[in-house]
Amino acid sequence: MSQRSTYPPGAPCWVTVLQADASAARDFYGPLFGWEFLGPGGSDAMPYFVATLDGAEVAGIGSLPEGVQPAWMTEVRVEDADAVGRRAAAAGGTVLAGPMELPPVGRLTVLADPVGAVVCAIEPDAREGAQRVNEPGAWGMSALQAPDAAAVTPFYAEVFGWQPEPFGPATMWRLPGYVGGEPQQPVPRDVVAAMVPATAGKPPAWGVDFWVHDADTAAATAAQLGGQVLVEPHDDPVIGFRNAVLADPEGAPFSVSQLLS
Repeated sequence: MSQRSTYPPGAPCWVTVLQADASAARDFYGPLFGWEFLGPGGSDAMPYFVATLDGAEVAGIGSLPEGVQPAWMTEVRVEDADAVGRRAAAAGGTVLAGPMELPPVGRLTVLADPVGAVVCAIEPDAREGAQRVNEPGAWGMSALQAPDAAAVTPFYAEVFGWQPEPFGPATMWRLPGYVGGEPQQPVPRDVVAAMVPATAGKPPAWGVDFWVHDADTAAATAAQLGGQVLVEPHDDPVIGFRNAVLADPEGAPFSVSQLLS
């Protein structure tokens, strides 16, 4: 388990799932991960709920902006939400929205990388990020599915300072000087994100992974709660986890990982 109160610039720090019915989404994610909820924040028309695990803030459930599909979004901590937009545009990306004021959380800029995958940059105010990570019921890591690693690695290096390192068919992104994760993990602790080859026929996108006590139980629970099992639980001895890919009732995909002893 990692308890965190701060994140350095360049470190992913928060995840939010965007839903057509944010209130109803609590009935899926609460029982699945053992979450309770604060809120609603936001507005009456677009409520936002903060998920907590044993009182610690771990993720968000937000309302869908017009024209956006249900999905999990990853936020990266930055020092200046305006400057990151300029760097993103210069590196071949696009500023989709912002910077926007989200009091009391901070200032948010929504970006698309050169292949179209969406990622958010947050200049924090009241919330630094997830207070617990890398434990059952909490977010573990985000990963980009992209068809061409060479097309996006310069973008993330310029915008967030990430350094790529091959890891089998995947790529690890490292943030020099950062210490995260857990001591027993098979990759260096300055790894902040990963990139994997895109699935044929699916657009490039960032995905999120949550740790669970039991991947098989999580998959069965998701199905009982109206979600889907997109990839059945399976062992990945290379990274030391048992994984499954799930989707919530609105179709937003995410993965779960059980640490193998």
